[in-house]
Amino acid sequence: MASKMSGAGLAAALGAAMLLGAGSAQAAPNQSGTNLQRTDVGQALGGATSGLGYGVAPLKDLRLDPWANSSADVLNNGATVQPDNSGLAPIGTGTLTGPLSAGGGPRDLPAVGPLLGVLPG
Repeated sequence: MASKMSGAGLAAALGAAMLLGAGSAQAAPNQSGTNLQRTDVGQALGGATSGLGYGVAPLKDLRLDPWANSSADVLNNGATVQPDNSGLAPIGTGTLTGPLSAGGGPRDLPAVGPLLGVLPG
């Protein structure tokens, strides 16, 4: 029977394997005359980072509005406020809800999109 592990459980198992593998390399040499290689932490972290990138990249483009581009889309309705006699441009909700009602994901949001550039993937 195959078991399914969560992301946190998988990370804990990987960390435990790295710690046990590094400690056993010095404590118990192999009887055949060969020793285990020391764990290269840089390569291990590089592999974990690239794997994280493959896991996070689809979440950046996940479609947040299931009714986007349909007649039932509630985010397609916007509200605009025109300030009185101040010479300011109208302020509306279309700037925030427009990317979502067009079928975009978190990467397309005005404030969140640039912050997601920090994550790998």
